[in-house]
Amino acid sequence: MESIQSIKQRFELIGNDVKLNRALEKAIQVAPTDISVLVTGESGVGKEAIPKIIHSLSHRKHAKYIAVNCGAIPEGTIDSELFGHEKGAFTGATQTRNGYFEVADGGTIFLDEVGELPLTTQVRLLRVLENGEFLKVGSSQVQKTDVRIVAATNINMFEAIKKEKFREDLYYRLSTVEINIPPLRERQEDIHLLFRKFASDFGQKYKMPTIRLEEQAIQLLLRYRWPGNIRQLRNIAEQVSVLEETRTITAATLNSYLPNASNTNLPAVIGSTKKESDFSNEREILYKVLFDMKGDLNDLKKLTLELLKNNDSEKVQEENETLIRKIYGSKEEEVSQQENTTTEVLHLPEPVAETTATVVQPQTEDRYHFAEEIEEEETLSLQEKEIELIKKSLERNRGKRKAAATELGISERTLYRKIKQYDL
Repeated sequence: MESIQSIKQRFELIGNDVKLNRALEKAIQVAPTDISVLVTGESGVGKEAIPKIIHSLSHRKHAKYIAVNCGAIPEGTIDSELFGHEKGAFTGATQTRNGYFEVADGGTIFLDEVGELPLTTQVRLLRVLENGEFLKVGSSQVQKTDVRIVAATNINMFEAIKKEKFREDLYYRLSTVEINIPPLRERQEDIHLLFRKFASDFGQKYKMPTIRLEEQAIQLLLRYRWPGNIRQLRNIAEQVSVLEETRTITAATLNSYLPNASNTNLPAVIGSTKKESDFSNEREILYKVLFDMKGDLNDLKKLTLELLKNNDSEKVQEENETLIRKIYGSKEEEVSQQENTTTEVLHLPEPVAETTATVVQPQTEDRYHFAEEIEEEETLSLQEKEIELIKKSLERNRGKRKAAATELGISERTLYRKIKQYDL
């Protein structure tokens, strides 16, 4: 088994970070086996080095190694690229084509950005992982392949599974061994080493003296968060090497090449509190009004049934005076009218077992009036109820919009818009 140091020299890996060494150690240990490996880490950390190490140390090292960027292949053609297709399988398929899994038989396939695979392709890939079988596009003949799959992704796989963008069973088949590559900001001691290596390489490439950083520039290099990781560091080293005539780089000069250099290596804010939108507030009010109306109608049905079954109308009227006022309004003449019509309804010849607001069979003109009022209340629109709530709240708060909005659970801006809309 090769040592970590020899692997670093062979693949030109720079750094002595503990997490990086642990990742390389896991790659060396898992290489002789055929189990699948999932490499995780942010974009630009150098994940592509791990599958190369695994392939070169495995018994498949003399067979083919194919790297596939799943995010760069259009969704409509990725099945054809991976598994091949038969002639005439789709428009433009003028001849039979072998896919990567057939070409790499006996070797290793590196699926970069595997989290970008469409769900239909994920099903096909799961079958390959489980029993080594696949179907060409447009074919019904099952083919076998013997490949080692190493995948990589920079997305949070558990979030993708939660959002149903990635299959959970496929994740656990891919991540038999998971290797995480740490971001550059967590490898403080390696940042300057990497910059010096890149500066030396570009000095030789462009036949120019190698640039050197002053102490303050080094500190700035270490404090920067490097969102693009090693890829960004290499890009900065190349820019400075080509563009700067003075080969000793100051902090001010380096700062001009770093986007958002004021963002030092501080903990990032993960979450923030969001205010509820006006729409959600209005929706809550409408739900509340709707449930209140439903409760009122249910109470009215119970009251009507009691009135029909019980001849003691005055007692029922006293016990349910609050409900009657709530249903029919607060004016004394309206309550009096409801009492009269209620008394008349009591003298129906036969009480009914189940009563709703629309099954009462009145015989006089006043009784018809009572039934119509109940039916109109049942079909009362949400808009009218909303206007009534706003009016009552404004009266209770003496026209103060801010207090009324707080009571209604909406923003003052939304209340002002409602007042103009309903011309209150």
